Amino acid sequence: MDEKKILLDALAEVRDDVDFAGEEHLVEDGILDSLDLTKIIASLDEAFDIHIPAGEIEPENFDNLQAILDLVHRYQKA
Repeated sequence: MDEKKILLDALAEVRDDVDFAGEEHLVEDGILDSLDLTKIIASLDEAFDIHIPAGEIEPENFDNLQAILDLVHRYQKA
């Protein structure tokens, strides 16, 4: 299974009502809130076996699918 599919599945577990593949400003437009981000981080930790530190919880890291995938890639290499 490719990473984007794994990511979309993990995100859908958190918010199945959001079009993560289509939205470009998830945080900026208020689609995701801080509780959603906390749940997303936990889901990413589980799906990709990574740990995202609190310092990376910045809106720009979660504003769209590519930003989230880039964040995952940074911590897969760490």
